[in-house]
Amino acid sequence: MPVFHEIITSWAEKLTDYEKQEAESIVSWLFEHHLGWRKSDLLNDADEGSFPPKILEDLERLKMGEPIQYIIGKGPFYGRDFFVSPDTLIPRNETEELVHLIIKENPKASLKLLDIGTGTGCIPVSLALEMEDPEVYAVDISEEALAIARKNGDALGAEVVFSKCDILSELPEVAELDILVSNPPYIPEQEKSEMQKNVLDFEPGLALFVSNEDPLLFYRTIAEKGKQLLKSGGKIYFEINEKYGNAVSLLMQESGYSEIRVLKDLNGKDRIVVARC
Repeated sequence: MPVFHEIITSWAEKLTDYEKQEAESIVSWLFEHHLGWRKSDLLNDADEGSFPPKILEDLERLKMGEPIQYIIGKGPFYGRDFFVSPDTLIPRNETEELVHLIIKENPKASLKLLDIGTGTGCIPVSLALEMEDPEVYAVDISEEALAIARKNGDALGAEVVFSKCDILSELPEVAELDILVSNPPYIPEQEKSEMQKNVLDFEPGLALFVSNEDPLLFYRTIAEKGKQLLKSGGKIYFEINEKYGNAVSLLMQESGYSEIRVLKDLNGKDRIVVARC
């Protein structure tokens, strides 16, 4: 019988939307999810004919470009597995960098935090679990996303208060925040043609896209409302589109913030803006 990596390679070749290494990693993940097989395992007593129908069905979904995280219902983030659904974005490495920065820069206990546009809740749940006795709140416009976020908070034992809020028309019911964080929609509609099929066809546009006419809409709105929500000296952390580092920095300056920094991610792209109220 073929060893594991030979079946991995064979199946990965069918995932034409991915680079070879990523495709092999995705197929390995699928096998581990269904059968508990890891890369080091040898398939001495199995062949493709003995696979359960569900794994073959899921392979077809992968071939159509559906993300593995939606197929298995989970995705990793900051050392934990988070439930995901087509109503939420899939947690990404860049957002892990944002979370890590907040934890590193804010060691003080009992800080009060708000995450705007929480999606899966990966940001506030991670902060609630990693920081020292914080008071954590999170909002989203989507009831479906909030259901997933609450599920993650409960499953991981994180104390986070989740609530519905349309940040463009409402003010979250919290005040005197030490930290405001947001990874809002930041991809202009015109950039759809540059995006991968597995993102464009499956992830929620509500959480991805902003109009071409005003790509900084969410940053401007959150910055303005942050003036009401943050205590004096409080910090605001944004994840940003790599093309808008200077623009968001200027916006924050015009909004009256100080100590503004534009930070690059591990790929050298502008990804985080930090400022003080």
